[in-house]
Amino acid sequence: MRRRQNTRQGSCSLFAGRLGRSNYLDRQKGALLVALIMLMAVLILGIAAAQSALQGWKTARNDTDRQIAFLAAEAALRDAEMDIEHSSDPARSRSHIFSRKSALGFPGADEPACNRLAASIYQGLCRRAGNDAKPVWHSADFGEDEATTNSVAYGTFTGQSLQVGKGALPSRLPRYIIELFTYNKPGEAADKPSYFYRVTAVGFGARESTQVALQSFYRKEGE
Repeated sequence: MRRRQNTRQGSCSLFAGRLGRSNYLDRQKGALLVALIMLMAVLILGIAAAQSALQGWKTARNDTDRQIAFLAAEAALRDAEMDIEHSSDPARSRSHIFSRKSALGFPGADEPACNRLAASIYQGLCRRAGNDAKPVWHSADFGEDEATTNSVAYGTFTGQSLQVGKGALPSRLPRYIIELFTYNKPGEAADKPSYFYRVTAVGFGARESTQVALQSFYRKEGE
């Protein structure tokens, strides 16, 4: 009887030991699973934060590049107004052809909308499109630097200079065209209009693909 009792006690002890080890392994597995889940959560949060930071950097870069292009376009508007009003470079000036009373140098109705050829003082002068026609500035060659382009590079007729192509500078010189518009003052004959101009300028960012177009209307003073 004692032997049987000892056998039962030994079996119970062995079963209890195995059960204890099983519970310990289960707890270890549970802790490992929790740790893995927490690690995955940290990784996901880290990736999300990195993506957010990258997107913010791209947005800031695009905004900066657009600002560079905007300032370049503004500079081109001022250059065009100087071209019309009074160029600071007598050797390059064509300011004398602009007048409230004259359409000299601007294309006629049966000619191409804008004058080409860099060697001509009439380069970049455009007639206004008809009321139902596509605006002239839609088809102007702002992205071209060839001698046959119909837009004017910054400084061409004024001698002004603008640094480009380095770091946070425009990738290339801004360009502009000048369109001719007519108006009649009160009391003036309809067949003797006065003239004013619409300037369209395009500036480029540090990346050439970033472009900003600006427009202004200008009437020559002192006439």
